[in-house]
Amino acid sequence: MDSDNLRLIVFKNCIDLGRKVDMHIQEKRGISKSFIVPIKEVRFNNGEGKISIDDTIRDKDVYILSDTQNHHITYKMYNYINHMSPDDHFLDIKRTISAINCQANSIHVIEPLLYASRQHQRNGRESLDCAMALQDLEDMGVKTLITFDAHDPKAQMAVKRMGFENFYPSNTMLNYFVSNENIGDYENLIVISPDYGAMKRARIYADMLKVKEIGFFDKRRDYSKIVNGKNPIIEHKYIGGDVSSKDIIIVDDMIASGGSILDVAKQLKEKGANKIFLMATFALFTNGYEIFDEYYDKGIINRIYTTNLTYVDDTIKKRKWFSEVDCSLYIAEIIDRLSNHQSISDIINKKEIVKIRKRTLWEDDNDVF
Repeated sequence: MDSDNLRLIVFKNCIDLGRKVDMHIQEKRGISKSFIVPIKEVRFNNGEGKISIDDTIRDKDVYILSDTQNHHITYKMYNYINHMSPDDHFLDIKRTISAINCQANSIHVIEPLLYASRQHQRNGRESLDCAMALQDLEDMGVKTLITFDAHDPKAQMAVKRMGFENFYPSNTMLNYFVSNENIGDYENLIVISPDYGAMKRARIYADMLKVKEIGFFDKRRDYSKIVNGKNPIIEHKYIGGDVSSKDIIIVDDMIASGGSILDVAKQLKEKGANKIFLMATFALFTNGYEIFDEYYDKGIINRIYTTNLTYVDDTIKKRKWFSEVDCSLYIAEIIDRLSNHQSISDIINKKEIVKIRKRTLWEDDNDVF
């Protein structure tokens, strides 16, 4: 095991997560020296940026960790305070690759939430941002792009030579959920997808918990209109068994504004559901947290489970309904394996154990969500 060959470049946008990952790798390798390479993230008064690397990375395997969704990072431009956008963060990744200047042995980029992942398909005369971004990284010599719960894993078809590793933190999330919640009877639990597209995820969650019932909502949109960058939903119709007095887990890859998943929760509550839990790999809260407070206070939702893979404001973390699942050990395991040229198939395909009271349940499917 060559501990000296690994280097981490961690942006300010995910420094807390990066430090945890660094500590886990140190513990796994039995050393006390940080793998993080110091960098300077410079912003000029006109808004332009520059990245400089303050230590050697020659012949090293470099892993760049960036949370492109962190809107909390600010900079001054013509004396105005600007919040960094996903575009700003992604350009800093490219600047970093440029600063490496072909000196590293290999470059790997970790975007926990894939940049432009919801711009994965084209309708008419539209840009195809996710594909363009992946091709940019490939052209700059990136060996592997590592991400989690990609909105559409088929986005990797845009690149031919760069590796695309898409991991799912569902085992980590479910184990945390089981240890945190007092679910009296898991046979009284239903896993529900907010739309047909997330049905596979719902099936896997149900299998891992040995839950027999699943359901989904048929989502109809008005494709003649665009409101806030998306086609508005005009109907949500539940398709599934009776939810009366049942506990519910609603699973999805992402909560953005929350309007869609909260409407699902409201309808299920009106149908007599008991406890309702929302579970998503990423929770962005793009319109704030007040509506979640309202739904919690009304007894519509009981708790939201999400990960620390992307930024969540400290104010939200203090809400009674919020639970954050730490995925830093998972990332550390991935980096440790890849940097030592070891197989990661058992991380992806191993049969995780989800312990429910005195029972031990095994996942049946080979895909780990």
